[in-house]
Order: sequence, then structure tokens, then C-alpha cells
Amino acid sequence: MYNDILVHIPTERAMRPVIDGSISLAAHLNAHIDAVAVGYVATSAAYIMEGGAAVAAVFEMERERAVERAEAALAVFRSEAANAGISYDCHPLGALPADAAGSLGEMARLHDLSIVLQPDPAQGSFDNDVPGEILFRSGGPVLFLPYTFRGAFSAKRIGICWDGSRLAARAMRDATSFLARAEEIVIITINEADAASGEVSATNLARHLGRRGLSTRIAGLPAARSDIQPTILSLAADENLDLLVMGGYGHSRLQERILGGVTRAMLEAMTVPTLMSH
Repeated sequence: MYNDILVHIPTERAMRPVIDGSISLAAHLNAHIDAVAVGYVATSAAYIMEGGAAVAAVFEMERERAVERAEAALAVFRSEAANAGISYDCHPLGALPADAAGSLGEMARLHDLSIVLQPDPAQGSFDNDVPGEILFRSGGPVLFLPYTFRGAFSAKRIGICWDGSRLAARAMRDATSFLARAEEIVIITINEADAASGEVSATNLARHLGRRGLSTRIAGLPAARSDIQPTILSLAADENLDLLVMGGYGHSRLQERILGGVTRAMLEAMTVPTLMSH
């Protein structure tokens, strides 16, 4: 059950998708929301360290202005949350991007679910980096809402992207609260004979979900590796799915977060809310 939800409210991008989506979900689940917004401090840490007390004072002034920007973003959330009558707290931060990523990751580890906005490569903003950082650092499910998302969040029709991997299994388990309330569940497999045969086949997954009282059907499709993401999104549109569930693939290399190809493509072009776990 998602009783305790973290939502990241952007300060440099449109915030309405995550405000509307998170508040509607919290109202439906009677859940508490911790809303966090970050005002980013642009001054470099190296410059501060070498500049002495005078520059440190300038940095503190910048941090205070950054907190004000975070407060302004949270004021919009606070108004909507109060009108909806949900339980919530607001957390404004003013920090360097690297420090903000660490703080948000730590906060996310204590919550049942994190909600973030899909990155937009067309806009240069540290807000684009936050969702991936939370995915890598949280150890839990992250609900990505498309930047085109509007209105209340609903998860009546769900697609599980299944390849039999540990990450796919983790995402499926992390989506249990959504799956239990779904009206339709579609198990989506791409080239299953190559990826999810034997014990972890889609047929076996359907059998195990059936023991939980969940009715599913399987949609198996072929696709070249470069076409996996558009094939999934095409099926999601044909099936009128409200939510996709998939593993968040990637790794860390020399402190750099590297997303897997399908995960990166999904984040760049998603048209439907997507729950990922890493």
C-alpha cells in the first residue's frame, strides 16, 4: 500500500502534471504526501571553498534565494493540496545540484512511492536530472508522469512490461497496490522466446498473479531492439493503458548514472505514466 508518497515539484519546469497527478492519487489512496522542491544554487563548490568568508556569504545569499524559488513552487502545491483535503508536508531546499540529488535520494528511500516528472531533453534544467537520480538512489518504485499529463491520475488499465529479469520482477512487485485495484492487466512481452522463457515466462507470471486473484492476458510482440520502446508505446495506445510497469535499467560508471537503452528511450518519449524500479 502506498501510504507515504514523495513528490518532486520542479522549480524550473512545468509543475502541474506532478501536482495534479500526486494529489489525485493521494486523495484516492488516503495517503500522505511529502512534497519537495529544490532551488538550485549555481555557485561552484570549488569557488566557495577557495573564496573565504566573503564568498561564503555570497553563497548563503544565493542559497536563500534558491529556497525562495522552492517555496514559490511549493505554494502552488500547498494550495491545491489544502483544497483537496489531503495530508501533506512541504520541504523547500536550496542546494547545489549534486547535494540536492543526494538529499532527494535519501528522502525517497523512506517513502512507499516517489512521483516525478518525465525529463524533457529540449529544456536545459537540473530538474531533468532529478528523476533519474531518484530512480537510481531510492531503492523503491518511481512513478514517472509525462510532461504532457493532465488531470487526475488513474490506473484502471495496466501493462506489465515483462522480460523475466530481476528488475522486471521488482517493478511488478512494487506495483502490487496498483495491480490489486486494476480493471485490466496486460502482460507485455517483446521477443519472449529470447528473453522470458521457462520458469519466468509470461504464462507462469499470469499463473502466479492469478493466485492473487488478478486476471491477466498476454500480449506478445516481436520487435527489433531499436523498436522495443515504440512497440510498447504503440501497444499502450491501442490498449488505452493508464499505466506501464517496467524495470528501470541502467548502471553507475565512475559516479555517472547510465540509463539502459530502452529505459532512456522510454523516458524521452513516454506517452503514458510509467512506474519503474531499479
